[in-house]
Amino acid sequence: MKVLIKQATIVCPQSPFNGTVKDLLINNGIIQTIADAIEDPECQQINQSGLHVSIGWMDIFSHFCDPGYEYRETLETGAAAAAAGGFTDVMALPNTNPAVHNKSQVEYIVHKSKALPVNIHPIGAVTKNTDGNELAEMYDMRRAGALAFGDGINSIQNSGLMIKALQYVKTFDGTIIQVPDDKSIAPNGLMNEGIVSTQLGLPGKPAMAEELVVARDIKLARYADSRLHFTGVSTAKSLEYIKRAKDGGIKVSCSVTPYHLFFSDEDLRTYDTNLKVNPPLRDQQNKAALLKALLDGTIDCIASHHIPQNYDNKVCEFEYAKNGMAGLETVFGAVWSLVHAEWTIDALVEKLTVFPRSIFGLAIPEIKEGVAACLTLFNPATEYVFDEAMLASKSKNSAFVGKQFKGKVTGIINKNQLVLNK
Repeated sequence: MKVLIKQATIVCPQSPFNGTVKDLLINNGIIQTIADAIEDPECQQINQSGLHVSIGWMDIFSHFCDPGYEYRETLETGAAAAAAGGFTDVMALPNTNPAVHNKSQVEYIVHKSKALPVNIHPIGAVTKNTDGNELAEMYDMRRAGALAFGDGINSIQNSGLMIKALQYVKTFDGTIIQVPDDKSIAPNGLMNEGIVSTQLGLPGKPAMAEELVVARDIKLARYADSRLHFTGVSTAKSLEYIKRAKDGGIKVSCSVTPYHLFFSDEDLRTYDTNLKVNPPLRDQQNKAALLKALLDGTIDCIASHHIPQNYDNKVCEFEYAKNGMAGLETVFGAVWSLVHAEWTIDALVEKLTVFPRSIFGLAIPEIKEGVAACLTLFNPATEYVFDEAMLASKSKNSAFVGKQFKGKVTGIINKNQLVLNK
C-alpha cells in the first residue's frame, strides 16, 4: 500500500508538525515522508479541501456481539463501523455468548481480529457469564490480551465482588470499567424519572439509581487504591462526586456518550425506541451539565456505547424494545456539532486519542517519519445530514439518522490498510 495524503492539517499536540499543513507519504504502512509538497504519481492520492489528519481515534465501549449474537454485529461489521467513524482502536464488550470471561474467549477475539483494519481490544468480564455472582479469571485474561475489565452493559451490583475485583486488578495495574446503575431501584423503569416520563405515562428510573453506584464505587476505589472508570455518566450529581474524588486523589476517570450530550428525555415524546438506552437520557439540566463537564475537563473522554440491536429488538412497543444505539459512525459529527463554537479541534481530538489511551495504558501513536501509520482523516468544516446509508454497522438502530452534523470522517489508515468513506 502506498498512499499520499495531500495538504492535510496535522492535529497532534505531541507532534512538532501540529497545526501545519503538510503532505504525508505512507509506504507499506509506514509514514515515509512528511513535507510541504511531495510528488509521487504511483501513489493513491487523498486530496480534499479542508482535510485534517490526527493519530487514530480510540473508543472504549463498543459491543461487537461476536460470538453468539452475530445477527446483530460481527467483529468484521463492527470494525467497518469503527473505521467509518474514524476509529483505529476499539475496546469490545464481554457480553457475548459465551461471555469473554476466560483466556480462550479473549484469544478468540484477538486472533479473529488480527487481519481487520481496526485494533480490537477485548474487555474481560469481571464475573463469570457477566452475571455478577463469581469472579472470572482476570489474570489469565490479562495475559491473553484483555485491556481492561468490566461486566459491560451489566452493572456490577455486589459491593464485595466489586472491591475484590478492584484489589485483584491492582496486581497488574488494571482498570475496572463500570456502567453505574443500581438495578434494584425502579427495575422496570423505561426512561428518566421526571416530568416527561409522567406526561408520557412511562415508568421512570430516577437519577439516584446511577448516583448511588457512583458514590459507592468511589468509596471502594479509595479503599482499594485501585483504578476505576465510569462510563455512560449522565447526571450532574454523578459528575460532582467524580470531580470531588479526582480532587481527593482517587484514581477515577469517566466518559460520556454522544447521545447523552445530544438528546434529552424531551426527545422521547415521539416514543423513538432508538432513544431507549441505559443509563436513560436525562433532562435538559443534566444534559447541559454533561456538556459543561466535557468542556471543563471533568469528563476524561468520549465513549460511543455502540450497542447494535436487530430490527425486531427496536421496531416494537417502547416497553419491549431493548436498550442501546449504534453509535460508532456518529461520534465525531454529533460531538463536534455541539462543541465547535467553544472548543478547538485539537481539544476534541485529544479526547478521542490521548485520554482514552492514557486511561487504559496504551502507547500513544505518533505522526513522524519512520513510524507505523495509525491515522484518522477527517474534515471538521463539512456540514451534512447523517443518512442511514452512512451506517456500516450490521444494525441500523441510530437516532442520529436525519440529524444535521458538522464534521465528517474521511477514513483511517491503520495496520497497512486504508479504509475510506464513500
